[in-house]
Order: sequence, then C-alpha cells, then structure tokens
Amino acid sequence: MTAVVEARGLGRTLALEPPVLLVADASFSIMAGSFTSIIGPSGCGKSSLLYLLGLLDRPTQGQLLVDGQDVTGLGGDARARIRLERFGFVFQFHFLLPELTALENVMLPMRRLGRLGNAAVRERAMSLLGDLALGEKVDRLPGQLSGGERQRVAIARALANDPAVILADEPTGSLDSVNSERVLATLHQLAREQARAVICVTHDSSIAASADTCIRMLDGRVVAMG
Repeated sequence: MTAVVEARGLGRTLALEPPVLLVADASFSIMAGSFTSIIGPSGCGKSSLLYLLGLLDRPTQGQLLVDGQDVTGLGGDARARIRLERFGFVFQFHFLLPELTALENVMLPMRRLGRLGNAAVRERAMSLLGDLALGEKVDRLPGQLSGGERQRVAIARALANDPAVILADEPTGSLDSVNSERVLATLHQLAREQARAVICVTHDSSIAASADTCIRMLDGRVVAMG
C-alpha cells in the first residue's frame, strides 16, 4: 500500500545568523484511513512540520512524497494544484472570509479548482454543511455563527475538493469542551468512515491518546512515534 504522505529526512532551517532549526530529519509514512497526532511543547516545530507536509512551506532538507510522487522540487503552481486537489486544511482560527456566507466559504475551494459547474458546486457545499448539522445556517455570515459552528464550516470547506488528507492545526484550541469533542469526533469519522488521512497538531492529551499514531516532537525533531 502506498502512503498518501511520506517524509524522508524532511527538514527546514531558516537561513538566519545563526541558522534557526524548525524541523530536522523527520521520517515517517501516513496511510489512508489513519488518524495521526503531532504533539510536543510550544515552539518544538509541530506546526512547521505540518506546513511542510501540506506544501505550505518548502523543506531545506530531505524529501516529501505525496501518493508516491516526490513533490519536493515542484514549482509554485504545481504545489498549489496539489494542495487544492489532495489536501484540506483546518486551523485553530477558522480563517473563514467574514464577508461570505457559510455556503459561499465552502464553495470557494471548488470554484478555485474549477472541476464542477456552479450548480454542482452549490449542491456539494449544501450537502457537506448538511452532513455537519449546519443545513439551517448556510446563509449566515461567520460572525453570526458560534465558535463550534464556524469550525464545522471550516471542516466542510476542507472537504470541499474531496481531499485524501486533512491537516488540522490545533483545531479545538479555541473551543469549549463540548464543541471540542464534536470536532474531534468529526475528524475521527473522516478517517474511520471515509478513509481519509487526518494529521492533527495538538496540545490536547485526549486527542493524542485517541490517535492511531502519535508523533512526539522536541526541539524540531521527532523523538518518539507510537
């Protein structure tokens, strides 16, 4: 079975004086249908690693493979296309566009990808929001939604282009316990029932404990996996 994402000695160092190490020599494989947590103290490189895996940043060492293809040296346009097609992103702060409704925010990635016509884009966005119990909130602006609702809209947006991999950076960090549990259950469902790979950066020990694989980082390095 081919890994959906594979890191081979992946690293990122900022060319400052002195150089600043963000990630060093990370090597592991992420399989479809798995839930992987990345944990460690603040500033240890968790988010930096996630951004490398999601092609949001470029490594200065090692290789990154997506679906078995080495994408390390690809140009900006090719990287952007892979991000649109293969990855969905959920962040601690939802980054919904405040002037767009929930429906319009979810439609946006599909319009950027350009595979579907307007009617199909709208239909899929409505379906995704309905699946996340937001069917009655589709016309509301982000400012008219609760924190948990905004994060569920962000998850629907992440799923818009049917990605193989969901990358989540502290997705429950700004939520109360009830909404945190709901978001976590949704992410696990995506891995378990839809065979997506979910990679989640977290400080939450309960999320780490519920993961199939836990990657522990310290000072930019993977120090344990299990």
